[in-house]
Amino acid sequence: MSVLIVIPARFASQRYPGKPLVPLRGADGVARTLIERSWRAAQAVRGADRVVVATDDDRIRAACDGFGAEVVMTSAACANGTERCAETMAALGEGHEVIVNLQGDAPLTPPWFVEALIAGLAEDPDAGMATPVLRCDGRALAGLLEDRRAGRVGGTTAVFDSARRALYFSKEVIPFTARTYAADAPTPVFHHVGVYAYRPHALAAYPRWAPGLLEQLEGLEQLRFLENGHPVLCVEVEARGRQFWELNNPEDVPRIEAMMAEMGME
Repeated sequence: MSVLIVIPARFASQRYPGKPLVPLRGADGVARTLIERSWRAAQAVRGADRVVVATDDDRIRAACDGFGAEVVMTSAACANGTERCAETMAALGEGHEVIVNLQGDAPLTPPWFVEALIAGLAEDPDAGMATPVLRCDGRALAGLLEDRRAGRVGGTTAVFDSARRALYFSKEVIPFTARTYAADAPTPVFHHVGVYAYRPHALAAYPRWAPGLLEQLEGLEQLRFLENGHPVLCVEVEARGRQFWELNNPEDVPRIEAMMAEMGME
């Protein structure tokens, strides 16, 4: 299948303004911006035919020009990354069978996460979109719970049915569990990884739907699909020894840099 990867990036983030241009220091001591690290992650995906950064900000465009990324300028009216991907698809033409939304705040996303999504859509012709979920070990779950105790909006969790269709996504830690887990022990909590793969018809429909109450309360764009009766396929992925974390708050910068150092990521 022909695959387009879009990296939506906006400067005016409410939680962390200027986030795409925040420098992150790798294991080699070299600092690269978040948007460059996200672009490098996209470049590592096998089967991707084209990678573009979609933004409405000239500062981000200039930074992307500096490391050689293709940029599509989109409207400042886009409410989220999915709307920005839909606008990008319309600008480039519907010449791709799969459009991947690799959100620009997840520089640790392994390429096999995206490859699994593409394979998931290929195996399920009825699915209009897919997103990866990663089973938390005790260490990852502790990090999510610590963020909530500190009043920080950290990672998103997902619950799904036996057919892997999403039931709900939340910035709270769901499902509730009173147990404690060893750092390397599996838990019943799945971390939702902020990547989406859409078929063109599903992506084109998205901007026509008004944001629903749940999407507005949680601030999670994928809930618009559920609120409009469109199933979301959850594809379970494996970490394979890689740590994963999204950059949502300034406090996440040292955490991600520590993970890159531990994993030897330059």
